[in-house]
Amino acid sequence: MPTSDNPPFPAALRLFSAVVIIVLIVGAGLFFAPVLVKPRWPWAVTPFNARFLGGFYTAEMVVMAALLLWNRWSPARLVLVMAFIFTVIVSVASFLNLGYFNFGRKAPWLWFLVYLASVAVSGLFLWRARARPSAKGVTLNPAWRGYMPVESAILGLYGVGLLLFPLTFSSIWPWPVDAFHAQVIFLAGAGGIYLVWRSAPREELLVLGLAQFLVGLLAILGLVITDAAVHRIDWPATGTLCWLALFGWIGISGVFKLYTASRYFSSQSAS
Repeated sequence: MPTSDNPPFPAALRLFSAVVIIVLIVGAGLFFAPVLVKPRWPWAVTPFNARFLGGFYTAEMVVMAALLLWNRWSPARLVLVMAFIFTVIVSVASFLNLGYFNFGRKAPWLWFLVYLASVAVSGLFLWRARARPSAKGVTLNPAWRGYMPVESAILGLYGVGLLLFPLTFSSIWPWPVDAFHAQVIFLAGAGGIYLVWRSAPREELLVLGLAQFLVGLLAILGLVITDAAVHRIDWPATGTLCWLALFGWIGISGVFKLYTASRYFSSQSAS
């Protein structure tokens, strides 16, 4: 991998990535071991919300592992931008929903400490690297060039809608999700897609595709697994079908990005 335009990041970023991954393992436990993790979570979560959050934290954990593995400007630029957007939104949503937290326990204090520290660290790294151009990218074909800004706009508008009008925009969800849980993922994804559309380093296209694939897959899989135990989802309902289509689209879009990135990596290896 060339280093002239894709230099390694400082050791502090590797340490930050490792710490975040450890924290995210706990969040991923909401998907894989909800019975163990839910009693220790900073607020009470319903079965569907637990698996949904756990799936997203699993995807985020894999993305942070990619940052730890490569430890270069690409994919660090993408990962840090998405992490900064996500942690800012979650921090703001947490402050707006303080009633969810029992501050007589340690977990809520740790929650705010971890998220505010993540905002500060990711923001600091991005600020210090603000003048650095993106690593050498691939030339996206016209289909991708036309599709990605549309995808970013749709996810971004839906994310803004969830922030401003959560009850209206979450009405298609198969379970009665509250505003706090519905607001957390879409704007980070929209920001990442827009960033890669503007300049598409191979590593960032790969990591973005992997993140989208896991978010779509685990959201739907979590819904299926949870409903197999509680039997509360009206599967033929229009809202449920729209929700499945939304996350199916996110996952499938991720698969195509993975395929495109793998082709570029293969052509680079051949040359």
